[in-house]
Amino acid sequence: MADDQSYQEKTEQATPKRLRDAREKGQVARSRELSAALVMTTGAAMMVLAHGPMTAGMLHLFRSGLSSPGHLPRDPGLLPAALAEAIGSALVVIGPFLLVLLATAVLAPTLTGGWSFSLKSLAPKLEKLNPGKGLKRVFGPKGLIELVKAFAKAALVTGLAVTLLWHWSPRLLALGAAPVGEAIGAAASMAALALLLLSLSLILIAAIDVPFQLWQHAKQLRMTRQEVRDEMKETDGKPEVKSRIRSLQQEFARRRMLQDVPTADVVITNPTHFAVALKYDEAKMRAPMVVAKGADLVALRIRELASENRVALFEAPPLARALYGSTDIGHEIPARLYVAVAQILTWIYRVRQARVSGELPPSPPNVEIDDEEVEGR
Repeated sequence: MADDQSYQEKTEQATPKRLRDAREKGQVARSRELSAALVMTTGAAMMVLAHGPMTAGMLHLFRSGLSSPGHLPRDPGLLPAALAEAIGSALVVIGPFLLVLLATAVLAPTLTGGWSFSLKSLAPKLEKLNPGKGLKRVFGPKGLIELVKAFAKAALVTGLAVTLLWHWSPRLLALGAAPVGEAIGAAASMAALALLLLSLSLILIAAIDVPFQLWQHAKQLRMTRQEVRDEMKETDGKPEVKSRIRSLQQEFARRRMLQDVPTADVVITNPTHFAVALKYDEAKMRAPMVVAKGADLVALRIRELASENRVALFEAPPLARALYGSTDIGHEIPARLYVAVAQILTWIYRVRQARVSGELPPSPPNVEIDDEEVEGR
């Protein structure tokens, strides 16, 4: 029972496939605190750096909006054009500000989970309408954590705001005696700076929330040992399927090998158990190369193809065994077998020349190799 329970515990880290599937479903680590802090901080920083031009532009808009030209009341048809002009002027003033905020809001979430766009996450799910699960999310551990973060943010922002008001109280009281234009500029400057400081305080909450969200995301994607085994079976395939694939690969390799038999110069046989086809091109090869080899039925097929394509067959059992056991297909023969193979190739070339000239073919060489060469020592 304990063993069964241990297999159900999610103790294994998520596999790359599990992470990839989760990303396709839109399940990535996200920190709303980081996004909110960056958007607030960026907006406040822009207000601090560009509050002068923005304040002047907004004052100009207010003046032009509150001062009514004399011809508008007499011609109401001009009101849409005047409204469009006012909206265009407002966009010129606050457009850059809004664009920077929009870019920050889009890029901020990618700092934790990267880019992720999934239509699967937009699909409706009936389980989201389940009141029980909704209450569980609200009153469960995750809801409790969100409540703690909300209280922490409120306490931090409130404490910093009270501190700023207490520190700036003399300057705020002095604004009542200042000229209107100067007072508005100073108030806007203080408000922008206060907003920036309050926004920077949210970075502290985000610095705690980001590692927590990454840890929680990794914990949610953990797997049981059985899930890991099942995924490995799906990825690598079942044993019987893998065996079938290996047999097919061997069959394809055997077919390719047999296609090269007609290009060989000689097939050295055992005579029935082994067959090794050799090819040698003096201009391209340093030594003879094995183009095909096989045992039993494959050896029989190699001999048949050699006979059909008039490839020389040479019976040399020890050499055939040595070549079969020491050289892979597509590789050159080992140096210890050079002399024996050279004797056979020389005899074959002389036989070909005798056929062309009409002379008697030479007698086949007596190829002998010792046991050490056969065993590869």
